[in-house]
Amino acid sequence: MNIIDEESSDDEYVTHRKRRLILTYYYYIRKRHSRPWICQHIESRHASGEFRTLFYELDDEHFQLYYRVTRVQFYDLLSLIIGDITKQDTNYRKAITPEERLAICLRFLATGDSFRTIGYNYRVGNNTVSLIVKDVCNALWIHLQPIYMKLPTESEWEVIAEDFNDKWQFPNCLGAVDGKHISIKCPPQSGSNYFNYKKFYSVVLLAVVDAHKRFIIIDVGSMGRFSDGGIFADSAFGHKLQNGQLNLPNHKPLTPDGDPTPFVFIGDQAFPLQKHFMRPYPRSTCLDNRAKNTFNYRLSRARNVVENAFGILTARFRVFRRPFECQLELVDVITKTTCVLHNYLMSSRTTTSNANTVNIEEQQTLRSVQYDNLRATREAFRVRELFCNYFNNVN
Repeated sequence: MNIIDEESSDDEYVTHRKRRLILTYYYYIRKRHSRPWICQHIESRHASGEFRTLFYELDDEHFQLYYRVTRVQFYDLLSLIIGDITKQDTNYRKAITPEERLAICLRFLATGDSFRTIGYNYRVGNNTVSLIVKDVCNALWIHLQPIYMKLPTESEWEVIAEDFNDKWQFPNCLGAVDGKHISIKCPPQSGSNYFNYKKFYSVVLLAVVDAHKRFIIIDVGSMGRFSDGGIFADSAFGHKLQNGQLNLPNHKPLTPDGDPTPFVFIGDQAFPLQKHFMRPYPRSTCLDNRAKNTFNYRLSRARNVVENAFGILTARFRVFRRPFECQLELVDVITKTTCVLHNYLMSSRTTTSNANTVNIEEQQTLRSVQYDNLRATREAFRVRELFCNYFNNVN
């Protein structure tokens, strides 16, 4: 082959490459302009979406298993928030109805499936699912919290204490307290702030629970690296308890002829021993000490309600079964909403309580927080001795 033939071959190759580039360019230009504004599977939402095909077909039993609320409770919740979640139709599309928005949110809380999976099922975009969950959860929290999780008055605290004494034989008890780690994806630029002692990233849910396994006070969002004691001290609940801002009742004797004894909250050894907060005696001091062992047993039995409450919460709302991959703000909103929905479903004010529809014996999903060695005051030790003497002398 001579030089002229080689140059001709090179020119043909260059020309061929140019043609391919031009054709590829026009192909993608046409594809971009012909791309539909709405994906085809989303366009079929009104005919094939899960809300249209399943919501109205489920019988009452399967409806409750699917959405974690009864049909009556669903429409009761809808009546509370419909004004906050209703969107206007536009010239281009019809808005997702309030009923479907609530159904999408409840299904997400019940399963913990990704926004993308929920979006495919309901024929909506995954970003739309995220916005719906945020809007509906905010609305539920705003309307349910003042009814089902308001700060008790002094007389309401006394009723809570009576319930603890009746059900768990622990007098002057205002609530059982515990903290649990909620698994999250590592937030951007957070370093190890959310990395806990169990070797995963988390925020902490601190909760006070009554004798009926309902949440009285919750605090969400503390970084996972902190212990229960540190979270308790920095929480709004801890500050109000220290500053006497919780409307606690006046001291009441444990027996008719006994000394006036403070009303207290109870927790495990991760919490500080305080005048209004009881924790167990250390194991090292309980060897061959029947009185202290009796106190620890009674406290542990009463404190078990908070573990049961967390168990019911995570069995009912499986969103806690996998790490959250959304923004921390949305994690807080979702957690608060599930807690207040838990109270709503456990309350006798609702048509029926569905605590029995979930398996609370399943493996605990939320992990306990780390032990923190904190010093106590003499008054706190004295109060614990009053309870110890009561439990060892009462019939």
